[in-house]
Amino acid sequence: MREILYRPRRLRASAGIRNMVRETQLSVHDFVYPIFVVPGINIRKEIPSLPGQYHLSADQALEIARQAAALGIPAVLLFGLPEYKDAKGSSAWDMKSPVQRAMMLIKKALPDLVVIGDVCLCEYTDHGHCGLLKGQEVDNDPTLDLLARVAVSQAKAGADVIAPSDMMDGRVAAIREALDVEGFAQRSIMAYSAKYASAFYGPFREAADSAPKFGDRRAYQMDPANVREAMKEVDLDVSEGADIIMVKPAMAYMDVISKVRESFELPVAAYNVSGEYAMVKAAAANGWMEEQRTTLEILTGIKRAGADIIITYHALDAAAWLR
Repeated sequence: MREILYRPRRLRASAGIRNMVRETQLSVHDFVYPIFVVPGINIRKEIPSLPGQYHLSADQALEIARQAAALGIPAVLLFGLPEYKDAKGSSAWDMKSPVQRAMMLIKKALPDLVVIGDVCLCEYTDHGHCGLLKGQEVDNDPTLDLLARVAVSQAKAGADVIAPSDMMDGRVAAIREALDVEGFAQRSIMAYSAKYASAFYGPFREAADSAPKFGDRRAYQMDPANVREAMKEVDLDVSEGADIIMVKPAMAYMDVISKVRESFELPVAAYNVSGEYAMVKAAAANGWMEEQRTTLEILTGIKRAGADIIITYHALDAAAWLR
C-alpha cells in the first residue's frame, strides 16, 4: 500500500486539537437580539409563530435587555407595534410610542448596551407598506423625509445605531443628513443594504402586524435571484454614509454575504430571520433535529460566510450555550 504522506484526521483527533485549529470562532459578541415592543405595562405575551419570543411592553423589554446584557450580548434591535396607525405611519416618530419609550428605559438602565432602532414604516402604516402611497405604489422620495423623522426621533430616545430596513432609494443619505443636522453625527447607520423579498419573513409579519393590505414588497425589496444587484445596493449605501452594511435573510444568501465581505471594508451584518428561526424551532419540537447543535451550526455558517454581526432570535439561547 502506498504511504499516506499527510493525514488530515490528525487535527480532528480530540476536542482540544479541534478547538486549537478551528478556523471560525462563534462568539456571543457577534450577536444582536431582536425585541418586539408593544403598548401597555407589564405585558409579556409569547408570539405563536416565534416560540420563545415575546411581545413586550417597554418595561418588560428592559427586563429582556437586562438578560441579554448579562449573557454578554452587546446589542438589541427594537421593533414596535404602535397604539395607532395611519396612512403615513406617524406613530413611528411619536416619542411616546413603545419603541422610543423602551429605548429611553434601556439606555438609562443599561448605558453600555448598544440599542439599535429599526427604521421602517410598515408596522406603523394602516396599509402595511414601507412608505407613503401614491395610488397603489410606494412613493419613494416623499417617504425619505418621513424615514428621516423616525431616525431622528430614535436618536433622541437614545438609539446608538439607526437601521433603515425600508429599501427606499436614497434613504441612507437622507437619514445621515438629518442626523447630522440635528446634532447626532456620532450615531451610526446600519443599512439593510441587500434586503431580499423573501418568503422567510412570514413569522415576523405576524409578530409585527406588518403584512401589506394589498400587493407585496417586490417592487422595492430585492429579487432573490440577484447578486450583482445586491453589490450595487451595498455600494450605494456605502457611498451615502452607511457605517455597517447588512444582508437579509442569511441562510439562503450566504453567497451574498461572502461576496459582500470580500468586496467591502465596512462591518457586515447578516439577519438570521424569523422563518429561519421558526423552522429550527418546529423541527426541534418534533424531535427531527437537535436544537442546540443545529442552531450553533447555522450561526457558525453565517459567520464563516463573512458576517461580523449576526442578528438572530436564537441569541439568548446561543449565548447561554457558548458560555
